Order: sequence, then C-alpha cells, then structure tokens
Amino acid sequence: MNIENTKAQMRKGVLEYCILSILRDQDKYASEILETLKNAKMLVVEGTIYPLLTRLKNAGLLNYRWEESTSGPPRKYYALTDKGKLFLNELSSTWEELHNAVTIVTSQKTSDNE
Repeated sequence: MNIENTKAQMRKGVLEYCILSILRDQDKYASEILETLKNAKMLVVEGTIYPLLTRLKNAGLLNYRWEESTSGPPRKYYALTDKGKLFLNELSSTWEELHNAVTIVTSQKTSDNE
C-alpha cells in the first residue's frame, strides 16, 4: 500500500470542510484560499481547487462576486451562502465527533499490546 496515496485521500476528504472554514469570516479569492491551504500543509494544487469551488457554488454553498484588482485582472471573491453556513456548522459537528472518535480509537491500548 502506498502511504502517499493514503495521505492524499485523507487530505481530500477534509478539503471541502477546510475551504468552507476559510470562508467563514471573510470573502476570499481562489489564490488566497489556495495559499491558506498550502500554508497549513494541505498540499493542494490549482487544478484541485477550482473544480471544487465550482462544485460548492453549484451546490448553493458558495456564491461569488467580481472585484477589480489594482495588480491585474478582476478577481472572483467567494463567500459562504446561508446554506453554506448551515452546512459548515453541520460539518463542524461531524468533524468534532470524528476527531473525538479517532482520538479514542488511536489512543486505546489493546489487551494484546499490554
């Protein structure tokens, strides 16, 4: 089994949650989202982020607006919709439950190992 594939799948599984969380308090354009993910060591490439942003928009979780930029072409800023905020709250609860469950399972000592 290839560890890099497994690690990539784990990151991919939480990417939507991370993107929605990044947009929780402030609208951002794709490059800012990508930079935040890279700074957090999520190792995401542009080819991954744009289709995901489109999917989240088509699902009604995000909307966007165009804004002029002083340093180049206009930028598309993404924001959470009300539906997106509700979805994020649900994902946050699910993440907390999952994190707690994984912590319990991975920190348990089995009788075979004692």
